[in-house]
Amino acid sequence: MDVRSVVRTTRGIQTSDGAGVRLRRLMGGGGAVPSIDPFLMLDFFDTPNASDYIAGFPEHPHRGFETVTYMLNGRMRHRDNHGGEGVIEPGGVQWMTAGRGVVHSEMPEQTEGLMRGFQLWVNLPARLKMTAPAYQEHGAERIPVEEREASVRV
Repeated sequence: MDVRSVVRTTRGIQTSDGAGVRLRRLMGGGGAVPSIDPFLMLDFFDTPNASDYIAGFPEHPHRGFETVTYMLNGRMRHRDNHGGEGVIEPGGVQWMTAGRGVVHSEMPEQTEGLMRGFQLWVNLPARLKMTAPAYQEHGAERIPVEEREASVRV
């Protein structure tokens, strides 16, 4: 096994996205925290203040990449222009393939309490850029947990 050295560490940058959702951009979006192909962006949101997330991410387009959203706390509803819809709850994950294009929204399903999770954007290879939009959604009960010295969701 090759062991590599850490090239750089970062705490990310505080920013907002959507309709004003406060988050920490850990990777991507240009500037001080570049993307690392095929990973385009990694955002972490973590706040008990509804005013930091309540406006959510109203309808917006995506094309040519996938998003992976993992909820640690809170509930987020995804809805798209192809009839796809679902709610991600704590411990759940949703994988959205935007492919040739999708217009979707991500809106909180709560008006108070902790909202915490992350979203990773993954670039699609050129041959899959025009694939049909699709969703995979898995609740916490479908994600195996390996119990050893620590619990890890895989």
